Amino acid sequence: MNTVAILLDKNPAPGGPGITPRWTRSNKDGVGTAYSGLSHLWFTVGSGIINEVSFPTIDRPQIRDFQLMVTDGETFFHDGRRGMHNTTEYLEEHTLGFRITSRDPQGRYQLIKRIITDPHRPSLLIHTVLDADPALLPKLKLYSLLAPHLGVGGWGNNGNVAIAPYGKVLTAHKDGIWLAMGASIPFSRTSCGYVGVNDGWQDLQNFKMDYQYDSITNGNIALTGELDITAGNEFMMVLSFGYSLHHALVELAQSLAFPFDHHAQAYIEQWSRAGKHLRPDPVRVTTDGGRLYRISHSLILAHEDKIHDGATIASLSTPWGEVASDDDIGGYHLVWTRDMCNSATGLMAAGHNSPPLRSLSYLACTQCAEGGFYQNFWIDGTPYWRGIQLDEVSFPIMLAWRMYQAGALAEFDPWPMVLAAASYLIQHGPATPQERWEENSGYSPSTLASNIAGLVCAACFARERGLDDTAQFLEDYADFLESHVDRWTVTTQGELLPGVPRHFIRIHPMDLTDPQADEDPNRGVIDIRNRGPGEQVRFPAKDVVDAGFLELVRYGIRRAGDPLFEDSLKVVDATLKVDTPYGPCWRRYNHDGYGQKKDGGPFQGWGHGNAWPLLTGERGHYELAAGRDPAPYIRAMERFATVTGLLPEQIWDRQHVPAQMLYLGHATGSAMPLSWAHAEYIKLVRSTADKQVFDVLPEVADFFLGDRKRYPIEIWKFNRQPRTVEAGAKLRILGAAPFRLRSSIDEWQSNADLDSKATQLAQHFVDINVSTDQRAPIRFTFFWPESGNWEGRNYEVAVLAR
Repeated sequence: MNTVAILLDKNPAPGGPGITPRWTRSNKDGVGTAYSGLSHLWFTVGSGIINEVSFPTIDRPQIRDFQLMVTDGETFFHDGRRGMHNTTEYLEEHTLGFRITSRDPQGRYQLIKRIITDPHRPSLLIHTVLDADPALLPKLKLYSLLAPHLGVGGWGNNGNVAIAPYGKVLTAHKDGIWLAMGASIPFSRTSCGYVGVNDGWQDLQNFKMDYQYDSITNGNIALTGELDITAGNEFMMVLSFGYSLHHALVELAQSLAFPFDHHAQAYIEQWSRAGKHLRPDPVRVTTDGGRLYRISHSLILAHEDKIHDGATIASLSTPWGEVASDDDIGGYHLVWTRDMCNSATGLMAAGHNSPPLRSLSYLACTQCAEGGFYQNFWIDGTPYWRGIQLDEVSFPIMLAWRMYQAGALAEFDPWPMVLAAASYLIQHGPATPQERWEENSGYSPSTLASNIAGLVCAACFARERGLDDTAQFLEDYADFLESHVDRWTVTTQGELLPGVPRHFIRIHPMDLTDPQADEDPNRGVIDIRNRGPGEQVRFPAKDVVDAGFLELVRYGIRRAGDPLFEDSLKVVDATLKVDTPYGPCWRRYNHDGYGQKKDGGPFQGWGHGNAWPLLTGERGHYELAAGRDPAPYIRAMERFATVTGLLPEQIWDRQHVPAQMLYLGHATGSAMPLSWAHAEYIKLVRSTADKQVFDVLPEVADFFLGDRKRYPIEIWKFNRQPRTVEAGAKLRILGAAPFRLRSSIDEWQSNADLDSKATQLAQHFVDINVSTDQRAPIRFTFFWPESGNWEGRNYEVAVLAR
């Protein structure tokens, strides 16, 4: 016998399964969750309504939206997003709880909603006051409308009106997840409907609730309840989740058992404790009194999961969600190693080291067996997109070294992860299958910068453990990469800016299946992704630029102010810079198609790449390193933020399109908030306060910018076989297994056999010191002792006179 509740099912809704489900807009006004790890619930608000609630983990949004609707039953009907004028503000400093005031355009009533989660339960709490003209109040009807997307999908949802021991509630379930919606005042009417057919919004177009269906199955559904405001125009609504009907109803009852202010006090106290970790000194360089700095800290904390500790997603949003269906369930509710490491480093810059330690240990347990990381993944480690980006292999190494230097590793030993990641970089590099914009393979300045810095950090770990030979091997490979950056990624024939032919390019595209691919950056063609129908797709790689080369300065590999960097910035500014009323911003690269369409329509596989505020932060870091003033870039980022302090992934960078709610310098339909952008802002503020770039790794800077004498080195590997080596350089031959190298420097008139040396990095090597007077090519072949076989072919590397 079911003693918990009675699920009604005698009057099912007709007309299923409803219209094709879509997610909600990504333009958020707020992100909320309890700071406590006991409340496994996250929510977002936007345009006056609640538009996503995640349970039990941060990557599982379970509803599309939830709103209140008002009618007088005769002359008007207002929904929460389009029919009212909404303002959103924080309840308290540091606290991710919100007060939303929704006003009738004619001033006859207002809804004041305070929104938090239960500090200790998976329940969303909405304290509501309906304030109206006394003559109008008796006529008003107030309705709640909820669109479940359980199991991260709009199809296949089921709903029922239920009679619980404490009154009538609305429920939904799918795949073992249940939700229950109730209030501290009763529902006078309830209904379950198919979206676009007989949902509450459709029903109320005649100002009356005509439908009272008690159940609905297998569709895109909506739950509607008329709140009995004759029982009180001040009340609390609760949306609770569980793994069974009983579980959800118990959570609902327990949240309703205490008044909202009781919950709010604990919620605010929790976030106040989190705010105590903040370093106060960087605030003096902000132009908003530290407001965005504090909000950014709280937002990054809120993007960490509470079951899979340390897992931090990119954004609690689905870019252009209004056109994203069940076929696009990931959105940005996923872990990108790059974004997560930047978020962790941002928290370190703010003075908060314990979350980064959780992130680091999480990554160590999520690393692939070979040492790499998937492009992105759900928080349980399941890959979503399986691409490989070599910068995402380097970032965990750099994070580990920063934390070691900060004395923040506690008892955690990152060495196994560091060793595996460094080995992966050497085995699979130097060209990356994807660069940081996730679209092209080849030699990327930003990826190379992270790889170089990561390998030096790995060498530092090796030396700390007394592994000097391993450290030297890692440093040699980092030296090899750094010495090739210009020859791989700097064109001397650029045509974007007259008079500046020599500059960095975005990426030198490579065919990773060709070990002898052309490495001349003046040649090569790049295919640009996300281009619209009929648009040009192929461009000379030498004339496609981004500002990723600034990462070489950011980590301490190159000096700011170098003429090559200054000239490259002239090209970037002439090609990518956007001047807005709020300050300068930059697009990712020219011809970028990832963004809103030119007419303002949402991105649907093609569009026009708009400017990214985080790139303003990156430029500010370079300006600081070059001895110039970073303050304008801090001010610009603060002004790009919304009134509630959220930084978007992209801002609209053209003239206003009011019909699409797009305004120059304001958020587009891309992800918002973007944790990476908030981390970039925190780091810029900290860097400016310290008068030095926070991300500079001193050991990297000492290695490359110090007085150390350097020797030329060329690396030959089976996946990259250089055609030439300079006379006087060292030619290092790498293999993944022990080998004997038979080589000749005189066209096989004589030869020498050398046994490879082993390393801890699953690499074996032989060095050939090329004399300064060598002219004949170096020819060689391999004998593999483990199998007893010769390679069966000869290889050669020509020698170039110096």
